[in-house]
Amino acid sequence: MSEKPVSDKPSVLFVCVHNAGRSQMAAAFLTHLAGDRIEVRSAGSAPAEAVNPAVVEAMSEVGIDIAAEVPKVLTVEAVQSSDVCITMGCGDVCPVFPGKRYLDWTLDDPAGQGVEAVRPIRDEIRARVENLAKELLDT
Repeated sequence: MSEKPVSDKPSVLFVCVHNAGRSQMAAAFLTHLAGDRIEVRSAGSAPAEAVNPAVVEAMSEVGIDIAAEVPKVLTVEAVQSSDVCITMGCGDVCPVFPGKRYLDWTLDDPAGQGVEAVRPIRDEIRARVENLAKELLDT
């Protein structure tokens, strides 16, 4: 019987519908803040072709380059291998497993918005991610 290697590193999965805006920003902020101390994933229930250009621009304004990121499809495996699953407007499509921690962040969708509308969403995500990182790294 082969067992999955146990990691003492917390893992977080950010999920939104298209994986082109909110979840990409959250994953980038958490990776930026925590480095390799937290395993970070993002996915979408119906991934877009590309990350929203206004989101890429808004993140570059705060020194984080996500231009090379590609939206990924949400898989059962991604949820199973994450300690914390944070959904952002994708409703009930995220599979639920016992023993996982689920949070639902209600945030405006940046889809179809210009960078001016994306900035306050970005700043709200950064504040939530900073609190999450502090909580996960202090335990």
